[in-house]
Amino acid sequence: MNSLLLLAVILIAVPVGFILAECRRKNMHVWLGAYLRRRRPRVGSGPVHIMFAFVDHFEPQWGRPTYEIEVARVARWRQGYKALASRHRDADGVAPQHTFFYPEEEYRAEHLDEIAALCREGYGEIEVHLHHDNDTESGLRDKIGRFVAVLHERHGALPIEPGTGRPAFAFIHGNWCLDNSRRDGRWCGVNNELRVLGELGCYADFTLPSAPSDTQTRKINSIYYANDDPTHPKSHDDGIDLQVGRAGAGDLLLVQGPLALNWKNRRWGLIPRIENSDVRAGYAPTPDRVDLWVRQHIHVLGRPEWIFVKVHTHGTQERDMDALLGPPLDAMFGDLEARYNDGHRYVLHYVSTREMFNIIKAAEAGLAGNPNDYRDYRLPKPPMFAKGLVRNEVRRAG
Repeated sequence: MNSLLLLAVILIAVPVGFILAECRRKNMHVWLGAYLRRRRPRVGSGPVHIMFAFVDHFEPQWGRPTYEIEVARVARWRQGYKALASRHRDADGVAPQHTFFYPEEEYRAEHLDEIAALCREGYGEIEVHLHHDNDTESGLRDKIGRFVAVLHERHGALPIEPGTGRPAFAFIHGNWCLDNSRRDGRWCGVNNELRVLGELGCYADFTLPSAPSDTQTRKINSIYYANDDPTHPKSHDDGIDLQVGRAGAGDLLLVQGPLALNWKNRRWGLIPRIENSDVRAGYAPTPDRVDLWVRQHIHVLGRPEWIFVKVHTHGTQERDMDALLGPPLDAMFGDLEARYNDGHRYVLHYVSTREMFNIIKAAEAGLAGNPNDYRDYRLPKPPMFAKGLVRNEVRRAG
């Protein structure tokens, strides 16, 4: 082989080898095949409805701060989010909804009282978050059961399931490790976690996507039922997509947020950044990202004109709060309302996770028309909304 040919082989092989190693390091091999095979469905002539939910791993005790810092973090959200969200409305006159997934292990009644007051003013809802490690089924049942009871009885924060009278809740797993899905077994320990959550009243899980973590599933950009294999972890690696007119079943419903490759944001001009729908100061929610979220076209099969976009953040970290309560998020909402709410091509709906679940179940049941009609389709508003300003009053004020 002459020197010029050898040099050409090296110039090609080194970047390719580096790219493959980088993809492996970020666990892209887990989901990249599904991403490359996915095709967007055709949509009819009517408008496309965008259901937009913002979920927050809301952790006032992040970094083990002083109590005074915890209080300051919660107070900043209590005041700042209302000021931000009150400037925006969707097609139904609803302000942006922020769903606060509050950690069981960080419970303080006074913090939740503040967040509940913000929610009662029409700006969001409260759901269940949990960090645990080396746990057992009985330990998981105790933690979730106790916390659900507190959220219901002390704060009125969870919807009541018609027919059973028990509280229902959405779930996000701390450290992304739903169903013991981390390779080294840390930060969970319960192989039948999906089944336990379903039995305790979890109406849907909103943990994913988790890329670049090794907890990321092969299945992406989907709404699906997973069946638990109690002898193995990560049973939600695959599942059965929800479909219009077909009553699905499984141990747990999973609602994933967008996962994609962002070719407009590349490292060293070569490797696209992973778009994992995480909103932070270092990864601002630009119009390009908003477009990527919508283009993943997460929907119930057979209802492609209803798109579900769920993005996430860790809202109590000081390095990100200026972005989450300031101009970057303000600009994101403005962009959504300007480009995805013209009433002809797109109609925008700001929803909580409970409302997103209700609209998903309405689609599965074969219902059509305006998704706004189905915000309370299966699960009603939590009791806390009866204690103060209800959301319908906020809509009329807008």
